[in-house]
Amino acid sequence: MRAFLFPGQGSQRVGMAADLFRTDAGFRDLVKFASAQVGEDLERVCQRGPDKLLQRTPLLQPLLVAVSLGYLRHLTAHGLRPDVMLGHSLGEITALAASGVLTFEEAVIVAAKRGALMEQSAAKVRGGMLAVSTTQRDRALALIAGMAGSLSVTLANDNAPNQFVLSGDLDALTEAARLLTAERLGRCQPLPVSGPWHSPFMTTARDEFRIWAKSLSFKRPQAPLILNATGRAETDPERIRHHVAETIAGPVQWRTAMESLAAMRPRQILEIGPGRVLAGLARANGMEGATEIFCVSDLRGVELVVAGPRATAQTDGGGK
Repeated sequence: MRAFLFPGQGSQRVGMAADLFRTDAGFRDLVKFASAQVGEDLERVCQRGPDKLLQRTPLLQPLLVAVSLGYLRHLTAHGLRPDVMLGHSLGEITALAASGVLTFEEAVIVAAKRGALMEQSAAKVRGGMLAVSTTQRDRALALIAGMAGSLSVTLANDNAPNQFVLSGDLDALTEAARLLTAERLGRCQPLPVSGPWHSPFMTTARDEFRIWAKSLSFKRPQAPLILNATGRAETDPERIRHHVAETIAGPVQWRTAMESLAAMRPRQILEIGPGRVLAGLARANGMEGATEIFCVSDLRGVELVVAGPRATAQTDGGGK
């Protein structure tokens, strides 16, 4: 049993995918296609930055989808295919293409539209996100729920038993961090994002995306998708369409998704795309022991994965 995981915003860095730009004409064509959708040279933005431009949601979302799909193509060229897949936030769009629900080009179009709508909604509020690491999860969430004006702060990413992300108004997030720190309920870290993602502030973006997405033909996935909105596997195209839109303004149920994945007893987990965030969250959710965890953030990572299963078969061992 093999699982493919695809990262979302926050995993990017200037200079990522340099090896794909050098060697993969098909990848360059996909990035050119993405550039045409957003009216910006995404190869230049990706390789030269600056960070502020790369972090712009309408540019970053189609670019990250293209980068993850670029490394995915090299894995599938070696015959490596998933039994189940999931993506974190934006990574769910990548998973749609990886599973055949959408084509690669359609996924890029979806990511560009999603990013544009989210930026429009974010422009109406001084919003952001706050990561919280805690060993007292229930008390921390109860404190947030009891805040005056708590509608301005909401749980955005339920990532692991000891880690979650809040989203909302910047002043409310600052107060939440102050209270959590004062009560010694966790460590708080503001995230470098440009809006309050996965919160009610994104309701207009969600509703407009849902209307726009009606014109797309969602196909049945070639392997089950574990969805952000429910944390459960889904194969019905219309339910997938509904939940992909819903998560724009609703929480990412990643902890539940990891529980669903753990029940499938995966032998191998591959994080495909820049960064190592999802590999860390897999371990934070107890995905260790007999499960191999690989980060495929460059072509060297592809080579290691291709070699890994053979070595495991010979030694009956595991590696991370």
